[in-house]
Amino acid sequence: MLILSRRPGDAVLIDGGIRLVIVGVEGGTVRLGIEAPRGLGIVREEIATRIAEENRRAGALPQDRSWLETLGGPRPPSPADEGISGGS
Repeated sequence: MLILSRRPGDAVLIDGGIRLVIVGVEGGTVRLGIEAPRGLGIVREEIATRIAEENRRAGALPQDRSWLETLGGPRPPSPADEGISGGS
């Protein structure tokens, strides 16, 4: 993990055309502005985790969950983790 000190108005550039701007700091809260290419999805980690958990509970295990692993949060179980087999 890279940890940076920034002030309001400062920005961080990420490969792929993503720009994070520190909009403000108040107490223990940091407000971020995110500029990214239009086709790139941006979701808060807790929302992505909640959606993945709901999908798992509903039995709709997506085939590719690698996008969630990149967030660093808890990984929903794969069929292999749950002992689900695709064969006979």
